[in-house]
Amino acid sequence: MSLDPRLARWLEELVATPGLTGIADIEEARRIHVDDALTAVDLVREGPAVDVGSGGGSPGLPLAAALPDVDFTLLEASARRCAFLERAAARFTNVRVVRGRAEEYGRAEGRDRYAVALARALAAPAVAAEWCLPLVRPGGRCILYAGTEAPGLDAAAAALCATVAETRRVEGSEGKRLLVLEKLGPTPELFPRRPGVARRRPLG
Repeated sequence: MSLDPRLARWLEELVATPGLTGIADIEEARRIHVDDALTAVDLVREGPAVDVGSGGGSPGLPLAAALPDVDFTLLEASARRCAFLERAAARFTNVRVVRGRAEEYGRAEGRDRYAVALARALAAPAVAAEWCLPLVRPGGRCILYAGTEAPGLDAAAAALCATVAETRRVEGSEGKRLLVLEKLGPTPELFPRRPGVARRRPLG
């Protein structure tokens, strides 16, 4: 299948920019950064959506290309990565970039703002859940791209007023899964904890 020209250009720039991906081969980059990202396309039922810790732009940019009616925010703390994302996002009418940490954004204008939060290669699932779920409004969902292990995720979800609703194996990718958390009600005021705490003391 032919690739959206905007994504083709983004992939070329991604592999050419030091520090954004360890993949040098463009076809391998497509498989990892586009094809894997799009395994969640049917799970993003409405917007707006936020890609938390977007890094080089996956899964946010591939999903934005596939879902032009959904508005996407790419949330990234690094100024250098945000500059890269801004250039790529300029080709999309449904993408904006926000520089910030999830822990701070989730206590300010990002709280309860999104229908969907996504995270890929961000942190262990229980940690990623604490960073993502405060951004999601009640009734929304958090989609985590994960491996086979998710220690403490059920307990973390419960503490964040959510539940693990679905676990989906990613076809063609050994050991990769999508974890879908449904948000049942408002996030307790305690969360997200201040920067660094979730990684040091994960819930669950």
